[in-house]
Amino acid sequence: MSAKEPRIVAELGRPETPDETAARKAESSRVHRASQNTRNLIAALLVTVAVVAVIYFGVPRGTPPEPEPVDVSSSAAAAEDSLGRTVIVPEAPAEWRANSARVEDGVWRVVYAPASGFVRIAQGFDEADTWVSGELGGLAPTDSTTIDGITWDVYDMTRSSRDDNLTYALATTAGDDTVLIYGDLTAETAEKAATGLTDQIRALQEEQQ
Repeated sequence: MSAKEPRIVAELGRPETPDETAARKAESSRVHRASQNTRNLIAALLVTVAVVAVIYFGVPRGTPPEPEPVDVSSSAAAAEDSLGRTVIVPEAPAEWRANSARVEDGVWRVVYAPASGFVRIAQGFDEADTWVSGELGGLAPTDSTTIDGITWDVYDMTRSSRDDNLTYALATTAGDDTVLIYGDLTAETAEKAATGLTDQIRALQEEQQ
């Protein structure tokens, strides 16, 4: 019986040498291991994604409850006791949320959140004529308007290049005090705030005559 003839490799046109056979088998093993590693990596990645999905969708979440609105009247009463001065309590629309009401740097400040933007109402006690300008970054009045018989200086900032989100303001004197309405608001929103202050501004004017 004759010995088995060596297999002729088509690409070579002759039988493989022992070294070529060893190299081919080594390369085949390397490709197999690489393929196996890739499959293992994909499997591990899929398991990780599945675990993250279970954690993400399995942990109960919900929208945090909104903080309770600030009680402006109570805060104003406390401020009056502390300052010994009459403090305005804005009559804001019911849908405006009061976010803050406190004395800062000797000034009574109330912040409301209407449907859009924000409204700040400040009462400066015995402030100089430059106080409003300082609060508004040096801006001078652009006009004036009369609301419920009270004259207000108008500060229209919608055309200015500002980075503090202030768009409009109204300011008036109330005896020795100055009342400022300002924020990211329209003229109509500012007028609503001013209307809610009319009686108290007149009372301050009479009180400090």
